[in-house]
Amino acid sequence: MKSLTPYGCRAEKFWRRYLPKMVAELERKGRLTEALLEAEQRTATEVDDLRRHFQQQGLTPEQAQTRAWEIVQFRYVYLRPERQSNPKPRT
Repeated sequence: MKSLTPYGCRAEKFWRRYLPKMVAELERKGRLTEALLEAEQRTATEVDDLRRHFQQQGLTPEQAQTRAWEIVQFRYVYLRPERQSNPKPRT
């Protein structure tokens, strides 16, 4: 198995905590690793493309990288959390 990059590791940690049903289904189908590798590849590709675009617009490499990550992170890594089926009552 190919080891995950930092993007894939972030995705796995987030998904396991906030998307347990999705993770369980992917594991049941034997597709979790494939999904994580796809998420990290898409993230890396889009961050790189946007970083280059922002540098052409005059941002420094650091600014361009930060802006690109801010845009892409919610597409593949930090997905919308699942709703809790039984939320705890407030006291």
